[in-house]
Amino acid sequence: MAQVVIMPRQGQSVESCVITEWKKKVGDKVEEKDVLFSYETDKSSFDELSTVSGTLLAIFHEEGDDVECLLPVCVIGNEGEDISALIPKKEEAAAPAPEAPKEEVKEEVKAPAPEAAPTGSAVSTEGRIKISPRARHLAERTDADISRAVPTGPNGRIIERDINTLLDKGWTNADKPVESAPAVSASAAPALEEYTDVKLPNIRKVIAKSMHASLSNMAQLTLNSSFDATAVMAFRASVKDNAEKLGLNNITINDIILYAVSRTILSFKDLNAHYLDDKDVMRYFNTVNLGIAVDTERGLLVPTVFGAEKLSLNELSDEAKTVIKAAQSGSIAPDKLKGASFTVTNLGAMGIESFTPVINPPQTGILGVDAVTYRVKPDGSTYPAMGLSLTFDHRALDGAPAAKFLKALCDNLTNFNLLLAK
Repeated sequence: MAQVVIMPRQGQSVESCVITEWKKKVGDKVEEKDVLFSYETDKSSFDELSTVSGTLLAIFHEEGDDVECLLPVCVIGNEGEDISALIPKKEEAAAPAPEAPKEEVKEEVKAPAPEAAPTGSAVSTEGRIKISPRARHLAERTDADISRAVPTGPNGRIIERDINTLLDKGWTNADKPVESAPAVSASAAPALEEYTDVKLPNIRKVIAKSMHASLSNMAQLTLNSSFDATAVMAFRASVKDNAEKLGLNNITINDIILYAVSRTILSFKDLNAHYLDDKDVMRYFNTVNLGIAVDTERGLLVPTVFGAEKLSLNELSDEAKTVIKAAQSGSIAPDKLKGASFTVTNLGAMGIESFTPVINPPQTGILGVDAVTYRVKPDGSTYPAMGLSLTFDHRALDGAPAAKFLKALCDNLTNFNLLLAK
């Protein structure tokens, strides 16, 4: 009996997913646990596995389509089986008979696009190359020669697997003969346009909407301070040298900051909270759910370490690395990307000495971690000073309690060994 495969809902906040690649085509045999297609939400990527064996009889959405969760995506059943009752109404008029797609597939196999002239169908009438953002990003990172790509995406669009095909064949810009450059005629000018319009990916639209709402709806104010990082850096160096012997993780400066925040913020409930302006309510948390801002290839993500104040430094380090890695790989569960009561964002490794982090609503604060600079003491000696930038929502709390939190955090980090002993 034929079975409909629907688009899964990956988390309560996810309403649709984009199909990035079909692993099977109509007429292919399918075994249980075979990957049918890959798809992504605005934050993560997934593979859809078949739960039955049979033949892929119909596909209702193509690569690049944004499909609403729980809608039919394809049908698996026995070859020749009548699936007319399973075809979505809007597909009925255009839906081919079950046998037709098999013939089309065979024709495509017999007549592949010649490699000698692969670029024509990927160029729009305006002269711009049609390429997906993921494919363009991969091409830029690998220096793939997109002029030789054979587009297999919807409407003649170059997609990620087309770039991988180029790389498999070793076709990069480095392989282009130098003497070919002077032979470029004026007719090739469209490929050298001064700009390229690329449709915003889902994640960029979500980030833009969230950041705009944050700055438009909140009364944000940033306080800057610094602490003597001598003890923190000495502890970090000691653990790094003895981590294997002590059975510890490679504790980073960021881990230490997260630990100090988790031990400090519970005494400042207005910062470990959500300001629910639609309900005129402050939601105070009795646990510290730390959000960690992570730069990924797909954009800014903020995975959460839940109950951070209950974790040892080593446990917190381990959990932080786990969620950061999952966010960067695109495999993180959507439920791990929400629920934070306070966020930490670190730009210190990039040499940023002070900045204004933007609050992730409905949180009431966010801590920016700055680079280490060296300052002079009254006796003429120098010390490493690490800056901290605290942005808070002035609707939820006043400047004095925010300043007291920042001072307490700086004191705890300055005397980090004492904090560990508590």
